[in-house]
Amino acid sequence: MLGYIPLVNFFPFLKMIKRPWWWFFILLCPGINLLMLVIMNVELGIAFGKRSTKDQWFFGALPWVAIPQLAFKQKEVAYVGPRDWTGKKKSTMREWGEAIVFAVVAASIIRTFFFEAFTIPTPSMEKSMLVGDYLFVSKMSYGAKIPQTPVSVPFVHNALPGGMTNSYVDWFSVPYFRLPGFGKVERYDPVVFNFPHGDTILVDPYYAGHDYHSFLRNEAMRFAGSYEAYLSNTGKYNQMARDNFAVKKRCNICGQEQGRQSFPIGGVKARPMDKKENYVKRCIGLPGDELKIINHQTYINGQPIEDPKGMMLSYHLVMKSRKALDKVYKDYKVNISDRHIQGTNGTVSSFTKEDVENLKKNPDLVSIEVNNDSLQENFMAIFPNSPLAPFNTWSRDNYGPIHIPAKGETIQLTPENIATYKRTITSYEGNTWEQRDGKIFINGMEATSYTFKQDYYWMMGDNRHQSADSRYWGFVPEDHIVGKPVFTWFSKEDKSYQETGEIRWGRMFRTVK
Repeated sequence: MLGYIPLVNFFPFLKMIKRPWWWFFILLCPGINLLMLVIMNVELGIAFGKRSTKDQWFFGALPWVAIPQLAFKQKEVAYVGPRDWTGKKKSTMREWGEAIVFAVVAASIIRTFFFEAFTIPTPSMEKSMLVGDYLFVSKMSYGAKIPQTPVSVPFVHNALPGGMTNSYVDWFSVPYFRLPGFGKVERYDPVVFNFPHGDTILVDPYYAGHDYHSFLRNEAMRFAGSYEAYLSNTGKYNQMARDNFAVKKRCNICGQEQGRQSFPIGGVKARPMDKKENYVKRCIGLPGDELKIINHQTYINGQPIEDPKGMMLSYHLVMKSRKALDKVYKDYKVNISDRHIQGTNGTVSSFTKEDVENLKKNPDLVSIEVNNDSLQENFMAIFPNSPLAPFNTWSRDNYGPIHIPAKGETIQLTPENIATYKRTITSYEGNTWEQRDGKIFINGMEATSYTFKQDYYWMMGDNRHQSADSRYWGFVPEDHIVGKPVFTWFSKEDKSYQETGEIRWGRMFRTVK
């Protein structure tokens, strides 16, 4: 009977070919499961006496033909058991083949359940993690997730190298499940997670990692001609933007970024949760917290909290000469992308508090002033991306208050918090949502309250003015958490951000804090 139950039927399969039961977990490793299934199918044929080279290729390449033949030819074939290698010498080719298979299997298990390599692509976490840092991320810290799309190419995240072709198939998936870990996410932890807004992407290698929903709003506003016109008919202009992305495969707002009239893309596609782009930020808000930001200072439950060590803000800096400004760029290793020249000797660039104190002692300094976003119209750029007050005047430096949902917590649904929690209830918790006649219907039932099914976190970059984080796209669900960066094993300057491109020997073999 077990043979009729999906997934469970692997256990009698393994028993039949006399392989250990824990091979079942190897079958959950993306990519490697395909190799393991080929091996198991070949061994099944061998167990029924199909041992010629031709038979083994047949069972490995066409198992959906070969295995049913065993069932329909019960009188002609008999179970003889796996091949016994006792006292026999394997060929050199077989020994090398088994060694390679073992190496691939071992590496896949380590990558899936223990540690995964990760590269820092942007300066959002400087000075803690720099562009060009190569890290090991611990899956054990919070518990490894069982891959939800297990049929995929090994050692590739979501797209085959050199293009945007999926490295996985989405017609087969398993429910979310997390193995036990060493602990829970704590405040100030650096965390790698699947980007929550990455459920839909623009099909382009560069823009795939950006916020599709933000691009959609900006593209729609461009069609409308003004923010006010967009608000007068958001449905119409959002649909025009979707059609431009998906049907015409053009992105005008992307072209505007690159100084072009328009920009060709490959359309739009959806991605499953475990194949969303990986982001790394620092956890600032925990489930159940109320968070607020006033003039850069973060408050949790009404109390100011300590800034992470090395946190950066952008400053308006003016020096006496361009030579002195260039020296500041060099001495403080200001990224090329962060050198926003103003006038001849001025810049808007990011520095730590310690940097600022040192700059104030520089005899060539004219002035230095922190960049502070005042409360003004944000054009829906700030989460919850609503044109309604008070959300429409929140900024990255003056934000909230906002309540972070916790598992089992019940909130009353009001016109004031719909914008904040609607996406959480629908996209992250899998419910339907409808509003009619002034009432809210969740999964077809009228609702005045909602109880959250999982915990949520608030993530922010240490480089506060150079980070697209929870202030822009909101909460990070617990099921999106991937792991904790623990160790920098290599570091090299990226020439897109630093001129030299040299190896940072001093950052190698250091723990991540």
